[in-house]
Amino acid sequence: MKVAFLTLGCKVNSYETSKMKTAFEDAGYTVTSFEDYADIYIVNTCTVTNIADRKSRKMLHKARRMNPEAVVVAAGCYVDSAARRGETDDSVDIFISNKDKPDIIGIVSNAVKNRIAVSEEKICQTEKQQEHTRAYVKVQDGCSQYCTYCIIPYVRGKVRSRDIGEVEAEVKELAQKGYKEVVITGIHVSSYGTDPDDAKSFTRLGGRPLVKLLNAVNSVAGIERIRLGSLEPRIITEGFVKELAAMPKLCPHFHLSLQSGCDTVLKRMNRHYTAREYLRCVEILRKYFDQPAITTDIITGFPQETEEEFKETCQFAYKAGFAQIHVFKYSRRHGTIADKMDGQLEEQVKADRSQRLISIGKELETAYQKHFLKKYEKVLFEEITEIDNRKYLAGYNERYIRIAVPADKINNADSLCNTIKKVCISGNLTDEILIGEIL
Repeated sequence: MKVAFLTLGCKVNSYETSKMKTAFEDAGYTVTSFEDYADIYIVNTCTVTNIADRKSRKMLHKARRMNPEAVVVAAGCYVDSAARRGETDDSVDIFISNKDKPDIIGIVSNAVKNRIAVSEEKICQTEKQQEHTRAYVKVQDGCSQYCTYCIIPYVRGKVRSRDIGEVEAEVKELAQKGYKEVVITGIHVSSYGTDPDDAKSFTRLGGRPLVKLLNAVNSVAGIERIRLGSLEPRIITEGFVKELAAMPKLCPHFHLSLQSGCDTVLKRMNRHYTAREYLRCVEILRKYFDQPAITTDIITGFPQETEEEFKETCQFAYKAGFAQIHVFKYSRRHGTIADKMDGQLEEQVKADRSQRLISIGKELETAYQKHFLKKYEKVLFEEITEIDNRKYLAGYNERYIRIAVPADKINNADSLCNTIKKVCISGNLTDEILIGEIL
């Protein structure tokens, strides 16, 4: 039988979908593209915003239209969120919560036995997905921070960390498969090793459990790069960063979610740090790493945010000198504290502020990229891509800047995918991609 997967949302979902695919293949199912005819469609959903909810529903309905007789499965955060609200969807046959994902094979197989939906038509099997160069490794689940705008602690539950030996074994297996880079990810990576639940324990432990885990991964032969997922700013201390800097495989790319550069907004968000404390984290990272890429998330239009508060955030973005900003318009989530706050802003105000901050983000990204012109960068090449009718071999440097070289200037460019080469950067190919040539 053919099973198709679609992943929405975060890197943790991507990791969990990958595990589901492997489990279904081991059980004898054929994994196919979500765009193809399938007997089972599984959508690993997201609920971080109202837009994510709508997209989750849209993709589930699309699956039902593609094969009305298929078994349609909704898995993940939207399922938990919808259950809290008492919502149902007639397009879905099976709802699988986050805690039930490990049992998905048994749940779906039992449903299939009761409702066999195999087409008699011969469907051409799609090509096997190209092997990627980067693999996500989920090291923990759950969050205990309870930011006022976020539903995730309610749908993902308390902090639960994986055993270091188990993670190390998984990374060794990935290295044997040829992966060169692993991304350490989780719902709240900074809380790794702080089970049982304690909202502030990760700060008291100073990131030591995470450092111990990273040292184990750093020792795995074959893995050449380790990239960290989003970190809580409060984990960034002199001691923690000094230990990170001693790991030769760790990429100097740090995603520290800011959410606002204004202290009064941060307090309403329940973020537990000030803008000044966040800036100190940035200074520490720059002390121990050369030109680190510091990226962030910022929410515009949070309840009661004034124009003056928004301008503080804009000014702070310049102070921090971010390499990239992911901008989100505030989205009300039923069941969160922020949803009940007075002073909800109009959509037009949120959209206007979002566009203004996006423009600042592009300006800062361009300024950061200029540091690498005429420099030599190590690029992990991933794919052949086409830009303006010309083919390029493209990949990323350690700071997650996309870099491309003309494929027609390289013999057997395809053979260089999943290899690391030194590239001399000559300029910008696009606003987001640098161009160069292999030495």
